[in-house]
Amino acid sequence: MPDEKRGVLFGVAAYAMWGLFPLYWPLLKPSGALEILAHRMAWSLVAVVVILAVRRHWSWFRELLKQPRKLTLLALAAVIITVNWGTYIYAVNTGHVVEAALGYFINPLVSVLFGVLLLRERLRPLQWAAVGFGMLAVVVLTLDYGRLPWIALTLAVSFGVYGLVKKQANVGAAESLTVETLVLLTPALAYLVYLEASGQATFGHTNPGHALLLAGAGLITAVPLLFFTASAIRVPLSTIGVLQYIAPILQFLCGVLIVKETMPPSRWIGFSIVWLALSVFTYDSISAARANRKRAAELVKTAA
Repeated sequence: MPDEKRGVLFGVAAYAMWGLFPLYWPLLKPSGALEILAHRMAWSLVAVVVILAVRRHWSWFRELLKQPRKLTLLALAAVIITVNWGTYIYAVNTGHVVEAALGYFINPLVSVLFGVLLLRERLRPLQWAAVGFGMLAVVVLTLDYGRLPWIALTLAVSFGVYGLVKKQANVGAAESLTVETLVLLTPALAYLVYLEASGQATFGHTNPGHALLLAGAGLITAVPLLFFTASAIRVPLSTIGVLQYIAPILQFLCGVLIVKETMPPSRWIGFSIVWLALSVFTYDSISAARANRKRAAELVKTAA
């Protein structure tokens, strides 16, 4: 199988797993969102350490310890992803799956906006149009919900900032997740000990299947991340840009078809504007990538 085709399959697998997350977290009830989050932090570290042990890949750790800037960035990333994970688990387990999907639909637009505001990037006209449609959608959905769609905005902004920080750190996926979960391990264990001492813990107090599902939160966190990394190094960024919509589409379908969340006409209008924005954004990204490849090919011909 060609390497790029294998990369596409890895990407589809990663985003499909992320898209089906809304089906997993409700299985962990009666655990609350914070208890699930703490277990996810702890068991993610276990899962990624096992993966690194199988790969016998430890040499990076000593080198990373000599780079305090990267360690600081990864510690910051750990805090940001905690907000993202906690918000998502809360959303799914309280019947806000569709709003959570909205957050990941608008995340690419938020990332583009960050590029303008923080990195002084210049947008093309169609990119500005996409961002404008995205802002209009937030206004429409705010009127529909009767409040700001704070779950969607928190997920989009936190994941956007997380991406920026990780880009600055420039550390591999498994290595980064190891450091991040190490940072989170102490507060996670402290909270789990508190729950146990106060008689509020559910781990080990319901049935073995529930305990296994809580422990499995670490595995389902690590595996799609590794699939994503395997995809990102094999396929063009424009392909990743298209594949990333698999996750929110599946989350949206879970919310509408399985959870049976209410979708009044005004909400459909808001989501339609979001999808229009993403269509414009994707078309522009693919067109720009093709133009860049064409220019590169012409330069090669000229040089020859």
